[in-house]
Formats: sequence, C-alpha cells, structure tokens
Amino acid sequence: MPPGRLRQGSPRTYCVPRALALAWGLSVALPVRTAGQGGGAPSPAPALLGAQFTLIAQYLPPFPAPYNGTYSLTNRGDFQGTHTYGVYFGSHLAPHVEAYLDIEMARGGAIGNAFGLGGITNGDVIRQGSVELKPVPYVARGYVRVVLPLAQTLDTQPRGMDQLPGAEPAERVEVKLGKLALTDDFDQNRYANTTREQFCNWGLFNNTAWDYAADTRGYSYGVVLAWVHSAWALRLSSMLMPTFANGNVFDWNVRRAHGDNAELVLRPKPGGTVLRLLAYQNHARMGIYAEALALATPPGQPPNIVADDRQGRRKYGFGLNVEQPLADSGETGAFLRLGWNDGHSEDFVFTEVDRHVSAGVQLTGTSWGRASDRLGVAAVRHGLSADHRAYLAAGGVGFLLGDGRLTYAAETILEGYYRVQLGPYVQGGPDVQFVANPGYNHDRGPATVVSLRLHLRY
Repeated sequence: MPPGRLRQGSPRTYCVPRALALAWGLSVALPVRTAGQGGGAPSPAPALLGAQFTLIAQYLPPFPAPYNGTYSLTNRGDFQGTHTYGVYFGSHLAPHVEAYLDIEMARGGAIGNAFGLGGITNGDVIRQGSVELKPVPYVARGYVRVVLPLAQTLDTQPRGMDQLPGAEPAERVEVKLGKLALTDDFDQNRYANTTREQFCNWGLFNNTAWDYAADTRGYSYGVVLAWVHSAWALRLSSMLMPTFANGNVFDWNVRRAHGDNAELVLRPKPGGTVLRLLAYQNHARMGIYAEALALATPPGQPPNIVADDRQGRRKYGFGLNVEQPLADSGETGAFLRLGWNDGHSEDFVFTEVDRHVSAGVQLTGTSWGRASDRLGVAAVRHGLSADHRAYLAAGGVGFLLGDGRLTYAAETILEGYYRVQLGPYVQGGPDVQFVANPGYNHDRGPATVVSLRLHLRY
C-alpha cells in the first residue's frame, strides 16, 4: 500500500543489470520450463510465465503554498524515480488445479515521500512499502487456483503473468487461496488498470474510495471465489487486514479483523460494454474522525486518530466501473469509475479518499501509422467526508495527509500519457499530471508532475 511513513533516501541510480541478473538467477535456479513449450498434457513442473522491469522517473517543479504541515506535498520541487522488477511462475499441479508464485522487488522513492495527495502520482510506490521495508526481493503472490467446469465450452487463454496458457472452461467456478492482490480480480478495467502501461496516478488505475484489504505493498492472505459465465461473473472475497493503518503486519484473528468484497460483472454482448458493481466492508482496529476530534485535549489541540482506534470498527463503501470499447477491436475505448465510502472510520489501507469520480479514454495510434502505440487522457476528482475534512482542518494527520490546516476543495487531477511500443518487449514514453488543490487544500498548488516511463515485459 502507500509508502506513508517510508524514510526516503534510496539511491537514484537504477541498477538494471543487477536486477535483471537477479531475475535470471531465479529463473535458472528452479527447474522451470517455458510456458507453452512442447505439447501434450500439462506438466506440474514450474513454468516461467513472464518477467518485467519498470522505471518511472518523475519531476515536480516548485509550486505556490503559503504553509506546510507534517504530511504536506513538498512545494520546493522534487525529483524521484522508482524501478521495479518481477518474475512470475505457474504450475499445473493436477487437472483444474494451478499454483502461482510471483517474486518482486521495488526500489526508489516517490515525489514528496508520497505525502500530501489522495491521488499519489506514481502507482509503483504501492509495491515499495512503508514502515522501513527493505528494498529486497519478496514474495508478492503465492496461491493455488482451483477451477470447477460448469460447461463444455472452452476458451483459449494465452500465456500471461499469473495465467498458464491453454484451454479453460468458459463457464466455471474458481477458487483462489493464498497470498493475493485483490486488484487482480476486482475493479479491473481494460483502459485504466496498470501504472506500468497506462495511467500512473493511483486514482486512474483503481477506485481510490475502495479501501481494499492489503499490506503496505498491496497484498494480503485470503480467499477469492468466482462464478464465471459468458455474460456475467460474481466474485466474493475475504482477506486479512493489517494491525494498523498502512501497516505490513496482519491481524490473524479473523473474527475481529478482515476485509470482505463482492463484485458483479455484467457483459451483455461479447466485445461490448462491461459494467462492474463493487461493495466492500472492512473490520479492523480503526479510529473514528469525529471521536478523535472530541477526544483532543486540551481543547484546540490537534486531534490524533490513533488515540481513538478500537477493535471491531467497520468501514464500508461502493463502486461503479464502466468499460466502453469504441473502435480498433476494443483497443480504443473509454472508462468511468465512481466510488464512495462512509468516511466516518479512518481511511486505513489504500489512500485517503472518500469520494471518487474518474473518466478517460485510450486511443490507438492507428490513425497516425503507429497501431501498437497508445495515447491516454483522463481526469479524476477526489473528495473527503465532512468528518474527515473537520479532522484535517483541526490539524489532524492521517497516514498520507496533514497540512496542519485546511481550506477544503476537491482534489482534481488531469493526466495524459503516450506509450511508444518498441518491438515486442519494450514500451516507453512521457506522462504529465496536473494537480489542482493537492491534499484537498485550496491554499496550495496547483502542482504539475512530469514523468518518463520505461517498461520491459516478457
């Protein structure tokens, strides 16, 4: 999850050869085969499904701000970069039973130490962590997937990260159990779903009002159940919650701490509109904004949300996600997301956003002779509940926000990117983000962030 308390200062040199050597070492140390090689019955031997490297360098020029607080976005200007690495394995343990293991590493830093925004400008810092997590390889995902066929119709699945190639029942029940990322199964969108290839801002690859259960890097332990039909799908999940906001330690007492999610996906026509309806409820040791304000002593002192945290607190919310193909076999299309959470209990896991509206388009480069290139333009508007606003205005801090005071205004972000495809494995290009009212504060900004991205994927 967000790197709220990360002590920055990681070197800005990008050790690509060292990381690629690490990925190569992992691939040859295991008895792997290349997915899709050979033929015949699936083998239980691990298959190397893919590997990736992503570099995102960002520059924030100085911007106007009459004051700064503990967790303000720095207005003095900043330059930071992240570089992430991953290798992805899969195996057929038995008919209809698969296992997956992902090893990742994230290094570098975020603009302003990832403070002072609801929509942080670099999605890859989610995987970097806070609470002084070390920039070393870690297990991102490790889970078993069981598929129960409901019909004889089969779909052909290509090789992908966490996707073994081959035929799969078009109608099925599936179960995932282990260490997972909820965003792999929920709130998907063809045009706004990955910071490594599409929009960089948090508010444009996920619904930021969805405070999904995860640790600091964005993963959790639990189960996902899915009933998949050709025209619809229903997914349910229950996952562990961290012991404190934006934490990396899980509360394994599932009676008092867990995050539950449900999503209905509707696809009335093949290749047409996709509608996703999401609901969630978290149980964890959370604070209540209004109660933290009332507990502030002496009166007039900044409130402290941690002083009010209690076991058994709940937070719930809803989301709407629309995907609309327009042309180029669906590669040109538009999207819309709406999100809302109760805003009474503290934002605990993803980011500090209680209201979310985003929309945008992705275009192919077909009309200018670059069919594999992509151009994206989108906007997101973030809002806070009345209780959350009052808490910040009184000088309170969350795990990402805290200017010391607040002249409230919705945080609005515009983003545009161009992605150049350089052969089958390399992508890159510029990205620009304009942020009005950073941290929901009309007194600060506007701010602009310019990025350059390089992505290698096998």
